Amino acid sequence: MNKIILAGLMSALMPLGAMAEGDVDAGEKVFKKCKACHAVGPNAKNRVGPVLNGIVGREVAIIEGYKYSKAMKASELTWDVETLTIYLANPRKFVKGTKMAFAGLKKDDDLENVIAYLAQFDLEGNITE
Repeated sequence: MNKIILAGLMSALMPLGAMAEGDVDAGEKVFKKCKACHAVGPNAKNRVGPVLNGIVGREVAIIEGYKYSKAMKASELTWDVETLTIYLANPRKFVKGTKMAFAGLKKDDDLENVIAYLAQFDLEGNITE
């Protein structure tokens, strides 16, 4: 089954209130691998990759001023916990043609923790409780 379709089915079955489970502090450490290309927080700016503020629950390819790949624009995904988990494990396999050069996070704990870290930022980059 196509992984994009599978991710869509998984997110449709996920409860609306489902949040990222993981250790935010550990996720901040994992995010250091992402900082060369991405930023979060109130003063975040697009870099090689787009700003990740408010990513959990956000549609793909919507950050103004960032030039997304055709593959990402066409994916019609929503970045929920399930989709982020699959994507961050192997970005180029999940969205063939993505510009993201990162090989992926291989440890389940790293995936859970970095998603928990990212989930705390709203669209303006403020930390929500």
